[in-house]
Amino acid sequence: MSGHVEAINVRETSEAAAVSVQRVRLVSGRGVEGDRYYAPAGAGSGEALTLIAAEALEGLEADTGIRLSAADSRRQVLTRGIDLNALVGREFTVGSVRCRGVELCEPCAHLQSVTQDGVLRGSCTGAACAPTS
Repeated sequence: MSGHVEAINVRETSEAAAVSVQRVRLVSGRGVEGDRYYAPAGAGSGEALTLIAAEALEGLEADTGIRLSAADSRRQVLTRGIDLNALVGREFTVGSVRCRGVELCEPCAHLQSVTQDGVLRGSCTGAACAPTS
Protein backbone atom coordinates (compact mmCIF):
# COMPACT_ATOMS: atom_id res chain seq x y z
CA MET A 1 0.00 0.00 0.00
CA SER A 2 1.50 3.33 -0.93
CA GLY A 3 0.27 6.84 -0.45
CA HIS A 4 1.57 10.08 0.92
CA VAL A 5 1.28 12.60 3.70
CA GLU A 6 -0.54 15.77 2.64
CA ALA A 7 -0.40 17.73 5.89
CA ILE A 8 0.86 17.62 9.46
CA ASN A 9 -0.89 19.57 12.23
CA VAL A 10 0.05 19.90 15.89
CA ARG A 11 -1.62 21.58 18.86
CA GLU A 12 0.27 22.66 21.96
CA THR A 13 -2.85 22.23 24.07
CA SER A 14 -6.28 20.79 23.47
CA GLU A 15 -7.73 24.30 23.23
CA ALA A 16 -4.99 25.73 20.98
CA ALA A 17 -5.48 26.21 17.28
CA ALA A 18 -3.78 23.62 15.12
CA VAL A 19 -0.51 24.71 13.55
CA SER A 20 0.49 23.31 10.17
CA VAL A 21 4.12 22.19 10.05
CA GLN A 22 6.33 20.74 7.33
CA ARG A 23 7.90 18.10 9.55
CA VAL A 24 7.84 16.84 13.11
CA ARG A 25 9.99 14.68 15.31
CA LEU A 26 8.20 11.49 16.26
CA VAL A 27 9.58 9.75 19.35
CA SER A 28 8.91 6.06 19.93
CA GLY A 29 6.58 5.55 22.88
CA ARG A 30 6.11 9.30 23.41
CA GLY A 31 4.51 10.79 20.33
CA VAL A 32 4.92 13.97 18.28
CA GLU A 33 7.14 16.61 19.86
CA GLY A 34 5.27 19.88 20.22
CA ASP A 35 1.85 18.23 20.24
CA ARG A 36 -0.54 18.14 23.20
CA TYR A 37 -0.26 14.36 23.44
CA TYR A 38 3.53 14.26 23.56
CA ALA A 39 4.27 12.37 26.77
CA PRO A 40 7.84 12.33 28.09
CA ALA A 41 6.80 9.57 30.51
CA GLY A 42 5.11 7.58 27.73
CA ALA A 43 2.04 8.06 25.55
CA GLY A 44 -1.09 6.03 26.12
CA SER A 45 -2.30 3.55 23.54
CA GLY A 46 -3.50 5.41 20.47
CA GLU A 47 -2.24 8.81 21.65
CA ALA A 48 1.22 8.92 20.08
CA LEU A 49 0.21 9.52 16.46
CA THR A 50 -3.18 9.94 14.80
CA LEU A 51 -3.89 9.89 11.09
CA ILE A 52 -6.88 10.68 8.92
CA ALA A 53 -7.33 10.10 5.20
CA ALA A 54 -8.20 13.03 2.95
CA GLU A 55 -10.68 10.67 1.29
CA ALA A 56 -12.49 10.24 4.63
CA LEU A 57 -12.94 13.99 5.00
CA GLU A 58 -14.13 14.22 1.39
CA GLY A 59 -16.57 11.37 2.09
CA LEU A 60 -17.87 13.18 5.17
CA GLU A 61 -18.63 16.21 3.02
CA ALA A 62 -20.26 14.10 0.30
CA ASP A 63 -22.38 12.16 2.83
CA THR A 64 -23.41 15.01 5.14
CA GLY A 65 -22.45 18.32 3.51
CA ILE A 66 -20.08 18.98 6.42
CA ARG A 67 -16.70 20.30 5.36
CA LEU A 68 -14.10 19.47 7.99
CA SER A 69 -10.49 20.50 7.45
CA ALA A 70 -7.58 18.27 8.38
CA ALA A 71 -6.78 20.64 11.26
CA ASP A 72 -10.41 20.59 12.44
CA SER A 73 -10.39 16.78 12.46
CA ARG A 74 -7.95 16.96 15.40
CA ARG A 75 -5.75 14.29 13.80
CA GLN A 76 -2.06 15.03 13.38
CA VAL A 77 -1.37 13.57 9.94
CA LEU A 78 -3.49 13.87 6.80
CA THR A 79 -2.84 11.12 4.27
CA ARG A 80 -3.99 10.35 0.74
CA GLY A 81 -4.05 7.00 -1.00
CA ILE A 82 -3.79 4.90 2.16
CA ASP A 83 -6.47 2.63 3.61
CA LEU A 84 -5.95 3.62 7.25
CA ASN A 85 -8.47 1.10 8.55
CA ALA A 86 -6.30 -1.68 7.08
CA LEU A 87 -3.33 -0.48 9.14
CA VAL A 88 -4.87 -1.43 12.48
CA GLY A 89 -2.91 -4.37 13.83
CA ARG A 90 -0.15 -3.97 11.24
CA GLU A 91 3.29 -2.41 11.14
CA PHE A 92 4.00 0.28 8.54
CA THR A 93 6.22 3.29 8.04
CA VAL A 94 5.52 6.99 7.96
CA GLY A 95 8.61 8.55 6.44
CA SER A 96 11.45 6.79 8.20
CA VAL A 97 9.47 5.93 11.34
CA ARG A 98 8.14 2.42 11.90
CA CYS A 99 4.66 2.43 13.43
CA ARG A 100 1.97 -0.03 14.48
CA GLY A 101 -1.72 0.71 13.96
CA VAL A 102 -3.44 0.20 17.31
CA GLU A 103 -7.05 1.33 16.86
CA LEU A 104 -9.53 3.16 14.68
CA CYS A 105 -10.23 6.81 15.50
CA GLU A 106 -13.98 7.13 15.10
CA PRO A 107 -15.65 10.55 15.17
CA CYS A 108 -16.54 11.27 18.81
CA ALA A 109 -18.80 13.57 20.80
CA HIS A 110 -15.84 15.82 21.65
CA LEU A 111 -15.00 16.28 17.95
CA GLN A 112 -18.63 17.17 17.27
CA SER A 113 -18.68 19.61 20.21
CA VAL A 114 -15.69 21.56 18.85
CA THR A 115 -16.79 21.45 15.20
CA GLN A 116 -20.47 21.13 14.30
CA ASP A 117 -23.56 19.00 14.76
CA GLY A 118 -23.73 16.08 12.39
CA VAL A 119 -20.06 15.08 12.45
CA LEU A 120 -20.99 11.87 14.26
CA ARG A 121 -23.21 10.84 11.35
CA GLY A 122 -20.20 10.86 9.05
CA SER A 123 -17.78 8.07 8.43
CA CYS A 124 -14.51 9.97 8.77
CA THR A 125 -12.53 7.36 10.65
CA GLY A 126 -8.81 7.55 11.05
CA ALA A 127 -6.18 5.42 12.75
CA ALA A 128 -4.28 5.82 15.99
CA CYS A 129 -0.76 4.50 15.82
CA ALA A 130 2.20 3.84 18.05
CA PRO A 131 5.67 4.64 16.73
CA THR A 132 7.90 1.63 17.35
CA SER A 133 11.24 3.01 16.20
